[in-house]
Amino acid sequence: MPRLTHPDQTPDQTPNQTRYAFRPGVTCLTTRAGAVLLNPPHSDKLTGLSAGQLRALKALNVGPGTLADLAEPGEAGPVAALVERLAGGGWLSVTVRDGGTDFYSILPIKLAPSRPASPTSAVLSKFAVLHRDSTGFVLEHPLSWCDVRVHDPRLLVLLDGSGPVPSDLPAQIAAQFVEDLAWCGMLTPAGDEDARFDALSWSAPDLWFHRRSTLGERNVTWEHFGPTKWAKDRFPQPPARRPDYPGAPIALPVPDLDAKRAEDPTFTAVLEDRVSTRAFDDARPITVAQLAELLYRTARTRGTQRVGEGEELLSRPYPSGGGLYELEIYPVVRNVTGLAAGMYHYDSFDHALRPVAAADSKPVAQLLKPTSATLTGGAEPQVLLVMSARFGRMMWTYEQIAYSAILKNVGVLMQTIYLAATAMGLGACAQGFSDTAAFVAATGVDERQECSVGSIIVGSVEAQ
Repeated sequence: MPRLTHPDQTPDQTPNQTRYAFRPGVTCLTTRAGAVLLNPPHSDKLTGLSAGQLRALKALNVGPGTLADLAEPGEAGPVAALVERLAGGGWLSVTVRDGGTDFYSILPIKLAPSRPASPTSAVLSKFAVLHRDSTGFVLEHPLSWCDVRVHDPRLLVLLDGSGPVPSDLPAQIAAQFVEDLAWCGMLTPAGDEDARFDALSWSAPDLWFHRRSTLGERNVTWEHFGPTKWAKDRFPQPPARRPDYPGAPIALPVPDLDAKRAEDPTFTAVLEDRVSTRAFDDARPITVAQLAELLYRTARTRGTQRVGEGEELLSRPYPSGGGLYELEIYPVVRNVTGLAAGMYHYDSFDHALRPVAAADSKPVAQLLKPTSATLTGGAEPQVLLVMSARFGRMMWTYEQIAYSAILKNVGVLMQTIYLAATAMGLGACAQGFSDTAAFVAATGVDERQECSVGSIIVGSVEAQ
């Protein structure tokens, strides 16, 4: 429960300072019998309310207020108890003020926990993130029950739980801020996160990505989550077809899929025979016809569909979130019979390769170099298929889950390539990493518009 009176404050100071408001998304319905608080999927029924408490709820429906604003003479006790209950239940945001200045606000996401003992030695959690948004500084933690909005930047020097208090900052505000940071989970006992496996095993980006891209405590509705098409009527949807690279295209042969239906091994055989290949036969490398067949069977664009003004969906052999198909394939060729070495872009619409970067360029060498950690004896691949994402294709439609969906699509495409390669008698080995800087250098793209998100090695299998 929130502490409405700080130990260093007298009871009559706080009502004129701290301001309360229903947090965004909360609706309060009042009747003569009581009130109902709604913030789907959560609700709370309030009964047995006094006339003064009902008036306070109606006042909060109008806008923020201090206890003095919310309680008429003689009602301070019951109204303070109600406000404490609402704040502890996560229904109210609390703004700590002094002398008419807003210092910070506690913005709840869920039920507030009991206050911990005052920290004696605390540091900022490695998962806490301070950033700016359109209204100022906000401190967030993926596992916290609340966010903390910092209105006065003088408080920022106290984020590690210690340090000298600025001379022009009220001492009681500084002390309460540090105490509240611990209550909000932003501060952790010194050394605690260095001693627990569950804290050491998670990196800050991984934990944030996990929380932000899933439904749960932070995302409980679809208002700003999922396929909201938030950019519709504001920005045009990025086109389904990527602009062509300027080099002359290399037409690829088209395989006979009817023949493949009859000749391919069974699906069960392909699934059971699929392995990650780490040794390839450079004396008899993959041919350009085999590479063409693999690309055609796994990544060609089979058709397009317009679903609205300015919106276009695609069809390819693998599934993709929303039918958006943001992934592109860049074959980095080292040893392919019938095809010069270098980096190419696979034009999935025309089933052709377009030159992107020379084989002897530094970025191409950087793209190939990490693969030696995967292959037997530190060998280099015959072909490295680099998968990039044109992020805007997904981010135009999806909020918060776009990058997560992209990575799922990468996994789907990787498995499709694995299975097709197995059916063709080729080897494949997915990579768990890629060099994004080398990709940007090779292609000249803006990383926020397109960048590598996965890669897989393919080639001829070494004879046993």
